[in-house]
Amino acid sequence: MVIQDTPEEWQVTATETPFTGNKTSVRTDDVVMPDGAVVRRDYQVHPGSVAVLALDDAGRVLVLRQYRHPVRHKLWEIPAGLLDVPGENPLHAAQRELYEEAYAKAEDWRVLTDVYTTPGGCDEAVRIFLARNLSEADGERFAVSEEEADMELARVELQELVRGVLAGELHNNCLVVGVLALAAVLAGDGIDSLRQAEAPWPARPFEV
Repeated sequence: MVIQDTPEEWQVTATETPFTGNKTSVRTDDVVMPDGAVVRRDYQVHPGSVAVLALDDAGRVLVLRQYRHPVRHKLWEIPAGLLDVPGENPLHAAQRELYEEAYAKAEDWRVLTDVYTTPGGCDEAVRIFLARNLSEADGERFAVSEEEADMELARVELQELVRGVLAGELHNNCLVVGVLALAAVLAGDGIDSLRQAEAPWPARPFEV
């Protein structure tokens, strides 16, 4: 048996969109099950996201602390954001987010991992990049607002983040996945084993 996710699509007999928001919507599908029963499934439709685990020359990870209203927490996170345009190149989106949220740029980019954040209730797909050879960005700083106006920035040792994840002190999905993935890479085949920055992404196809 090959342990690998595979695309599959069960028959949908009816669909509707009871809610449409600014960036996401809710869809209701009537789906035919293997036993022939038709069941209703509600889920959030999401444009997709990118996240950046930015690693500096001292082995520290660039992290941000931001208020997240749905969970009523200030969470430590890595730079991340939505794919603003359908078909947008995720590398370009990641470079934009690193600039906007951390006023930084990177010379070396790799794909760290791809994830579905909550596949039982949302179709969001996230590509997490590893960015290295960091430096300060060029030009004016991005004008932040709303939750981002209160954002804090820090650089933290990778192993301290691993400790915090395993201790239940850090909860942001992209930070947890990115930190543990990088720790596994460094303990295994090394960064050169990672995919190139513009590797195909079937979950959110794009043009190079």
